[in-house]
Amino acid sequence: MTAIQKARRVFDIEISALRAVRAQIDEQFARAAEVLVETLNKKGKIIVIGVGKSGNIGTKVAATLTSTGSTSVLLSPSDALHGDLGIVNDGDAVLALSYSGETEELVRILPALKRFKVKIIAITASTRSSLAKHSDVVLCAKVPKEACPFNLAPTSSTTAMLVLGDALAMTVLQIRGFKEKDFARFHPGGSIGRTLLNKVTDIMRTGKKMASTKSGVTVKTALAAMIRAKCGSVCIIDARGKLLGVFTDGDLRRHFSDEDLMTRKIDDVMTRRPITIRDNALAAEALKIFDEHTIDDLVVVDKLGRPVGLIDSQDLPKLKVL
Repeated sequence: MTAIQKARRVFDIEISALRAVRAQIDEQFARAAEVLVETLNKKGKIIVIGVGKSGNIGTKVAATLTSTGSTSVLLSPSDALHGDLGIVNDGDAVLALSYSGETEELVRILPALKRFKVKIIAITASTRSSLAKHSDVVLCAKVPKEACPFNLAPTSSTTAMLVLGDALAMTVLQIRGFKEKDFARFHPGGSIGRTLLNKVTDIMRTGKKMASTKSGVTVKTALAAMIRAKCGSVCIIDARGKLLGVFTDGDLRRHFSDEDLMTRKIDDVMTRRPITIRDNALAAEALKIFDEHTIDDLVVVDKLGRPVGLIDSQDLPKLKVL
C-alpha cells in the first residue's frame, strides 16, 4: 500500500467506527443531555474526567462545553485522590471517559465521587464495566476496530469519544437556547467575537473618509468628492440628506466613453436604490451582504434613510473582521 492508500484506509476505518457508534445512540443519550441541562440550569457544573488518551479527549470536550456556555472543568483522577476532589460540589454532573471502563485511576476515584450528590455519565465501550456499574447514564462508544494496524493504539475509539462529546455539547447548547450573541460573549478576543460583537458603526468610515454630494451636481464635482475622501464611491443625497443613489468606480468605468461625462448631472449616471445596511446592524450582517452581492462599498443609513457611514470591503481584512 502507498502512503496515500494507508491514509485513506485510516479515514475509512474511523468513518466506519463513527457510523457504528452513531447507530448505538439511544435514549441513554437523551437522558445524558437531560442530566447536563438540569445540572447547568441549577448552576451546577460539568466535571470531565479521563486518563491518558481519554483524558486528552476530555480536555477538548470540556473546552467545547465551556465555550458554548456549559460550565465545565477537567479533573485528573490522580490529582483528585490528592486534594483536587475539592472541585466537586453537590449538584454537579460528572462526564467520565474510559474506553475499557476499567482504567485503574478512574475506577479508584468513583467511590469518592459517589459520596457527593452528583450524576455520573459514562462514555465507554463496555456497558458491564466497573465505570458503567457506578454510572447513572452510560453512552456506548464501542467501535469495530482501531485504525491502528495492530488494533492497539487508541484511534477510532478516541475519535468516537470526541464526536460523542461534541454531540452532547451541541445538543445541550440547542436545548438551552444558546445563541450567536452568547457565543460571542465567550470569544471576545478572536475573529468570531469580532464578527459577532462588532456593529457596522464600529467598522464603517465616517466624516471626511466617506464622500457625499447633493443631487444635481456634475459628475466632475462628485468625482472630486470621491478623490478627497479617498474612497471608491460617493453618496448622492437630496435636500433633506436622504440617500438617492451612489456613484461608484464601476459606474465611472461604464460611462467612461461618454464624451460629455464630466459635465453630465450625477443623477443621470448614478445607481439608484443601492444596497444599504442600517446603522444598528451587526458586522456579521454586513459580511453576509458582501458575500451575497458583487459590491465593493456598502452604505450605512440611519432610520430616516440618511447615509451616516460607508463600509469599504478593502477595510475588512485590516479591521480583522473577515
